Amino acid sequence: MANNSNGDHVIIFPFMAKGHTIPLLHLSGALSSRGLRVTLVTTPVNAPFFYHRLHYHESKYNVVILTLPFPHHPPLPLGVESTDLLPSPDLYPTFIHATTLLRQPFHDLLLNLSSSSSSSPPLCLISDFFLGWTQPICSELGIPRLVFHGMSAFSMSICKSLFANTGAFASEEERYHVPGTPPSLLLTKGDIPKTVLSSADLMTRFLDQVDDADLDSWGVVVNSFADVEEEVYVKLLESFYRRGARAWMVGPMSLLAAEMDAEEDDEGCIGWLDEQLRNRGARSVVYVAFGTQAHVTDEQLDEVAHGLSASGYAFLWVVRSKTWVPPFSLELEGKVVGTWAPQKQVLRHVAVGGFISHCGWNSVLESVSAGVPMLTWPMIAEQALNAKHVVDVLGVGVNFGARAGEIVRREEVTKGVNEVMGGGEKGRRARERVADLRREAEEAVKEGGSSDRALDELLEELRKGGRYISKASAG
Repeated sequence: MANNSNGDHVIIFPFMAKGHTIPLLHLSGALSSRGLRVTLVTTPVNAPFFYHRLHYHESKYNVVILTLPFPHHPPLPLGVESTDLLPSPDLYPTFIHATTLLRQPFHDLLLNLSSSSSSSPPLCLISDFFLGWTQPICSELGIPRLVFHGMSAFSMSICKSLFANTGAFASEEERYHVPGTPPSLLLTKGDIPKTVLSSADLMTRFLDQVDDADLDSWGVVVNSFADVEEEVYVKLLESFYRRGARAWMVGPMSLLAAEMDAEEDDEGCIGWLDEQLRNRGARSVVYVAFGTQAHVTDEQLDEVAHGLSASGYAFLWVVRSKTWVPPFSLELEGKVVGTWAPQKQVLRHVAVGGFISHCGWNSVLESVSAGVPMLTWPMIAEQALNAKHVVDVLGVGVNFGARAGEIVRREEVTKGVNEVMGGGEKGRRARERVADLRREAEEAVKEGGSSDRALDELLEELRKGGRYISKASAG
């Protein structure tokens, strides 16, 4: 790994959502280990999470955390500074708007950091796609801005291509080819995020506004690696950017600073998995988690409970519902935990043989990095595209036909579990392929690996001054 002692400085501003924040915390650790100074920007309620994940008290990383007061923006309750704290999904657009009110405080902070006589100007700002208002600030101050989406190049490139072609998806069942993608890739309307399909949606209008800033970015930081991204999708993604921006594959970011993930296990998940390993053997447990954002109805949770029970496999299941009561006792067949499980540790436990996943991109990468095949159950955002990527492109998962908004019955849950855990040809192929990709993920972040080289090349381009020209200087 390249090291640098010249005081190079990178500023990182994650969006206030755990799935967007955690990869950039890993990246900050990786940059720090290369000798760079890193400044992380967040808000007061989020800061303790940053400190904890960075083991800040051990002074392990050369990282400074700076906070900006979160704007008071009714009806958003005071203290709600992260999407996982929202009392209702309906408040998501309000939350997004509140973050735009950070623009002036952030401008003042970046100006101060850029003009400080005690340090060199920042190499760049890495900020989230949702924080698109950071781009004109960087343009004014002549600082390269790299954008982070939290998505794969595959899903990003398809979404950008479809923004101009949404009218094509009239039928629910017909299969369509997406401009710029291989002829073999065909999608249905159900594969496409609602924000891409509906111009009337509030989030769609917001995304349309920030997309212009996105396309002016100097570069794109992608939490992915070369072996899971076909070059055609990477080139398609890059083609949308106006400055000749490159998409830098520097993941899986969770492997860049793996020591950062010593998560609490308050509910004894690992001890329970140890017990299953002793009693049932390796690959005997299916792990079930649907992420932090999607709402799963109590009726659907009932069907999952019956389906898991009938499969005959032990299960570890994260359930975030505050209202659901299991229809029968699950203690003899599995373990149900509320709110949180140490997912990376769980997936890497030898007792776990399959993962029923909502297919958030972080979860996909963690499953691939652990060598665990997936039963895909997409729910929101680009998760259906991720599921398509997992099953049809990478071949590391099984799709049992789950559709957003429709109840998946217990028989389908049982069938899917049995397939991914060992009962069918699709499951067997997925297990073999994901074992290969696990090795490739580990190789990507090792010294000389594809992601390690990409991170070095990115820093070298930035040290050369890159290709960035501010609008002010361009005149």
